[in-house]
Amino acid sequence: MRGVIEGFVTIVSVIGLGALLAQLRVLDLTAQGMLSRLAFFVASPALLLTVLAGTDVSQVFSRNLAASAIAVVVVVVVYVAAAALLLHRDLAHTVVGALSTGYVNAGNLGLPIAAYVLGDVALVAPTLLFQLLLFQPVALAALDHATSPGRTSLRRVLGQPFRTPLTVASLIGLAFAVTGAPMPRIVHDPLALVGGMAVPAMLLAYGVSLRLGPKPGADVDTAELGLIVGLKLLMMPLVAWAAGQALGLEGTALLAVTVLAALPTAQNIFVHANRYSRGVVLARDAIFATTVLAIPAMFVITALLA
Repeated sequence: MRGVIEGFVTIVSVIGLGALLAQLRVLDLTAQGMLSRLAFFVASPALLLTVLAGTDVSQVFSRNLAASAIAVVVVVVVYVAAAALLLHRDLAHTVVGALSTGYVNAGNLGLPIAAYVLGDVALVAPTLLFQLLLFQPVALAALDHATSPGRTSLRRVLGQPFRTPLTVASLIGLAFAVTGAPMPRIVHDPLALVGGMAVPAMLLAYGVSLRLGPKPGADVDTAELGLIVGLKLLMMPLVAWAAGQALGLEGTALLAVTVLAALPTAQNIFVHANRYSRGVVLARDAIFATTVLAIPAMFVITALLA
């Protein structure tokens, strides 16, 4: 338990440093955007590629993947049912709400949590791959259909995952893992060096975002926002834990699938909402609310399961 607490202290300290640097105007939203882009397009792909290349492939395509997928499907189904039967939302708004409910911030916050709390970056790979290869393409296809009926391209849907650096890097890393081919040091060492920037860059950007980013407004349905936050931070970890137990997970594996299910809504959902001009305020406020509450929720989960 001491190691877990130290891991959270490390993460919170760097997030706090980001917030302090924003308060002192050393970093601003422009710097936050730069750090986020650097982490997303360069450092995180490098980190995942090198980590997955040396990972047992059975750890990726595992019961963790199944438990994570079950948790996502359950909360998304509950939200979609509520959106259709109680809230009477249209398809595009419902898709944004579903993404806000089930699509976790596995890239920006999941990697640090896996590294410093769970002790293994590879533990976040099943969640990342499920989201990038299945959940996001299906959701974007539904948004395409809802906002431009009849013009959805199968080629665009199938190609969507491969336009994401994290997906491409993960697949390359998995290729090394599956084949057992060693990565030459002349390739591995520069990638590992660049990948070392990923976690601090993400956490600093996260701290700046908390200090300077958008705050919740009054233009959102508070009942719907409350539903999303409850599903995201309470029901999703509970379902992941129950599914993990049913699948025979225990110890670190069960802790990992439960903690990662309590990650906040991913920030790219706001980008998607803006792109399609649907559910923009809902996505923004869901990201903010779940981001503020996620670390306390994950700490409680870890204290109970570690």
